[in-house]
Amino acid sequence: MSTCTDNSMTNHHAPGLLYQIGETLHVWHERYRTRRELSNWTARDLHDVGLSWSDIAFEAEKPFWRA
Repeated sequence: MSTCTDNSMTNHHAPGLLYQIGETLHVWHERYRTRRELSNWTARDLHDVGLSWSDIAFEAEKPFWRA
């Protein structure tokens, strides 16, 4: 005969899933933030790092979920 204990009824996958969701949301937020920041750079800033306005436009137009 089996008995049902509190431990056997626990979903052991939930903390890992919640962690993964949190990490995904964090990555998406960072992409959004850095792409918006890039769009505010000056021509001098872009020249210093070797980027052009077209590079910035291409990156800034990506949705936050695309790497």
